[in-house]
Amino acid sequence: MRVRGVGAADAGERVGRRLLNRVVSPPADHTHIIELFAAFGPVSVRRMFGGAGIFCDGLMIGLVADGMVYLKADEPGQAAFTAEGMGPFTYGKAGKRVIMSYWRMPERLYDDPDELARWAADALAAARRGTGAPRGHRKGGRVGRAKK
Repeated sequence: MRVRGVGAADAGERVGRRLLNRVVSPPADHTHIIELFAAFGPVSVRRMFGGAGIFCDGLMIGLVADGMVYLKADEPGQAAFTAEGMGPFTYGKAGKRVIMSYWRMPERLYDDPDELARWAADALAAARRGTGAPRGHRKGGRVGRAKK
């Protein structure tokens, strides 16, 4: 299952400098992810960095990379993934390995929508716990100029 995004040609027609939007179905692999999470509830899939993010209520609860689904997990939830023999998503940056807070989804969940819904709910709870900073603020710095 490869994830591909909707390109500009898929999103509408360009007429002059305006883009005329038309109704576009999500790519087939995005539709597959949406259907996979149907027992959990509505999710959206957005193309990101050669993969895709899985979102619920505006929060990223999972990602798809190299055809595998990873779910958000913080410290309390990581034990369940470890018990299943799953590891975190990692990538290389500047010659170093970066470990993310998204863990590979156990294969058995692809065939068990009710159990996947429970794991997705845990991922959403982890994403909500991870949103401690108010929107528009970054750790260690200002986002923009103060209004006069």
